[in-house]
Amino acid sequence: MKKKKRAYPRIKLISLLVLIFVFGILLGKFTNFNGDVNERFEGSISRFLIVDKSEDVRVSSIKIPAVDAQGNGVSTELLIEVYPGNGKTLVDIDTLLYWADTQDSIRMAKEVAANVTGMDLSKYDISYHIDANASLIGGPSAGSAIAIATVAALQNKTLKEDVMITGTINHDGSIGPVGEITGKAKASKDVGAILFLVPLLQSNEITYETHEYCRKIVFTEFCTIEQIPKKVNVGAEAGIEVREVGSVLEALEYFYE
Repeated sequence: MKKKKRAYPRIKLISLLVLIFVFGILLGKFTNFNGDVNERFEGSISRFLIVDKSEDVRVSSIKIPAVDAQGNGVSTELLIEVYPGNGKTLVDIDTLLYWADTQDSIRMAKEVAANVTGMDLSKYDISYHIDANASLIGGPSAGSAIAIATVAALQNKTLKEDVMITGTINHDGSIGPVGEITGKAKASKDVGAILFLVPLLQSNEITYETHEYCRKIVFTEFCTIEQIPKKVNVGAEAGIEVREVGSVLEALEYFYE
């Protein structure tokens, strides 16, 4: 008596084909967008940015200074696109380490920009693009620059390329303190800026020089390492004009023509 062949492999094959078919339909729904799709960078925080170039797209850009782990000044460029939408925030960032802090800065920058412009941002999508040295500018110190560029994009205005800024951003539009001011000022000068804006009371910076102090006690010499405070005028040290600003509105007066 012949044994009947089991139908299990066939059933599994049919089930697999059905799953592939369903997955293909779902994938098509998520990827069938109109407009240009920018390259997805590596990293879990990257997203596709969809911008229909036929729409009313407003663009602004700003250079952001930072200091690397070796204390050297560096800078990167932030590009912002604003176009009709439903309030989405799209981010295109290459290898950003401090995503949480930068996400908070972007959220706060949008809130401040809405207050400054009086615009309803639920009617617009905003895309933020950061490429080179993104890992260095991540964090709250880029907040003021992000807010200023967002306002400029919403108002469809161009920012001066020879002005740069550092500082955190607060909900009321005020600009908070940051560190490494001198290094950022030097980075700004290196990329062609002639004016560097800093938070209030930060046009001078306290740095510490390391000195060895030795003294003899009887026949033995004892040495210790001391940190000597030094007050530095940021503008004079970096060779760039430095001005203090207390808010985004005040800073915009220097950025706009």
